[in-house]
Amino acid sequence: MDLNQITIPSLNVARAMEFYKILGLQLIVDALPRYVRFECPDGNSTLSIHHVDEISKDNGITIYFEDDYLDTLVENLQQKGIEFSQLPKDKNWLWREAHLNDFDGNKIILYHAGKNRKNPPWRIS
Repeated sequence: MDLNQITIPSLNVARAMEFYKILGLQLIVDALPRYVRFECPDGNSTLSIHHVDEISKDNGITIYFEDDYLDTLVENLQQKGIEFSQLPKDKNWLWREAHLNDFDGNKIILYHAGKNRKNPPWRIS
């Protein structure tokens, strides 16, 4: 089994589309104003955004994107006007993370974990 895509809600798909293009995702389906889909620059996963009239604030969504050059990525995104709620920081679970939100409040974590992403020292055998 492999992860195909994650679909997130948006009140304004066109605005969300521009945000995720700035993050570096490649637009592959444009069905504005109701739907768009992106490919990640690495790997096979995709991200879709669909229009909703209301976004539930009860159960938030968190999207993780890994990049080998996290600090450089964050600097480049800041130069493009992206604001972060947390700049890159080493975590005790052996990941380095930066946090931000898209325009709809979906939480995004840009991170680098390397081998610890799937094989941390405490992995169950």
